[in-house]
Amino acid sequence: MGNLLFAIGNDTTMSEQVNGRRFITKRISSGITYYYTPFSGAGEETVCAAKANCQTSTALCPISHSALPLSNSSSVDPASSPLLSDSPSHTPVSSQNQFDSAATSHPLLVFFSWLGAQPGVVGKYRDLYLDRGMDVLLVQTNVMHFLWPRWGLDHGLEVLKVLEEPQFSGRAVLVHASSIGGYTFTQTLTHIAQGQKKHAGLAQRVIGHIYDSLVVGTLHHMAIGLGNTLMPRFSNFIKNIAMLYFWLFKTQTADFYNNSVQVFRNNPITAPALFFFSENDALCNLADMETLIDLWRKRGMTVESRKWKESRHAAHMRCHPEDYLFTLEKFLNSLPISSPNAKM
Repeated sequence: MGNLLFAIGNDTTMSEQVNGRRFITKRISSGITYYYTPFSGAGEETVCAAKANCQTSTALCPISHSALPLSNSSSVDPASSPLLSDSPSHTPVSSQNQFDSAATSHPLLVFFSWLGAQPGVVGKYRDLYLDRGMDVLLVQTNVMHFLWPRWGLDHGLEVLKVLEEPQFSGRAVLVHASSIGGYTFTQTLTHIAQGQKKHAGLAQRVIGHIYDSLVVGTLHHMAIGLGNTLMPRFSNFIKNIAMLYFWLFKTQTADFYNNSVQVFRNNPITAPALFFFSENDALCNLADMETLIDLWRKRGMTVESRKWKESRHAAHMRCHPEDYLFTLEKFLNSLPISSPNAKM
């Protein structure tokens, strides 16, 4: 794949600011965007305190209820525009600033976003990790990656190849997948599972994985998620069309989804995990979710979870900001990762 990051044009590189502090945005492809903190000429890190104002404000994370998280794997984010304009200011960066080599020592957060995620909302999550001294690789998915899983697998392979590029290959990795982002991550895991020796380095570099609002259950749960995401007003109609589609193209859809579920259950990455979910989530079968958590614990994995009686799919941080951020902070502090003094 070559030096993919250096092959992109200057027009995809931007300097952006959060709370007056600078970070760089690079679009790697239509569905992958990289955010990193630059270093000063003296070699000193310009700490990016992209503080996410994580107070009790309900406006903290106006996350869309749309979704298609993983479970039977489903849900996709518009691969359209990467977040290049959600910050107060941005100016083109000279080609001479291609990559601050020192920045490649930062831990890397790979954020697999939910379907229909808006730039400003995703930015809230991005800033949480930038504030901790991590760089962020945002992975978005379009709906066709879900509806035609072979394309989803191609997208997963693209993510895998990026993570194995020289600019990322020696870095500790943390995964945060929301809703359908879990499906997208599973497409990457599928390639890791099929070539464990080849990709063993990446599997060992993952120090933790976080799952927010996974779609867990049957094809019916996935169809509901598709309807709620694409056309909420006509969700039942979309759900029925989706179920017919899954039946007509079973070998190209349902069989792939079922394989993805098995890959996820037998996840080749055994680092500590954290799950956020709620009892009233129509896209998540509560019994199946708790069975999955128990299975991973029996495999010897460290698994933490935060369950709410009532919340909104892919909007737990908006509905329960203090609880969500406290749980996330506690989990991150338990991982072998350096972070600045800034708190969430």
